[in-house]
Amino acid sequence: MSIWAFEATVDELNAMSSGSLIATLGIEVTEITATSLKGRMPVDVRTTQPAGVLHGGASVALAETLASWAGYLAVDRARFHVVGQEINANHIRPVSPGAWVFAEVTPAAIGRRSHVWEVRITTEAGKLVCISRCTLAVIEMESSYAPEDRRST
Repeated sequence: MSIWAFEATVDELNAMSSGSLIATLGIEVTEITATSLKGRMPVDVRTTQPAGVLHGGASVALAETLASWAGYLAVDRARFHVVGQEINANHIRPVSPGAWVFAEVTPAAIGRRSHVWEVRITTEAGKLVCISRCTLAVIEMESSYAPEDRRST
């Protein structure tokens, strides 16, 4: 049984990311399962720190991106919208440029007013890179998405 309130495709989610931090960092949604959302991010000049390894902030951006998409898919968008409320991350191992990191988000709790999502980020070999937990507030307002409304400054 699916946890999602409505269906979306990987292509739709990735298209909605155009022109945002998500696209700038090269983050892509790769799979939507009945109970999780998966994605990936390249380890390259956009996502590394001066020491030459994956930047912890890039890992957090990947985690919050997937948690936010999961929350977006899990609510009745005609009535509710989700916003990030808190995120934490434990960075386990470094990753060098030229690789990809892979993430999967699963629900820890899906409530009426808040969601808690767990995100595990791994290497291609499945070694844990980062584990993150993101809390989303569920607010009563329509969750519309209009990329044309985003203005560059």
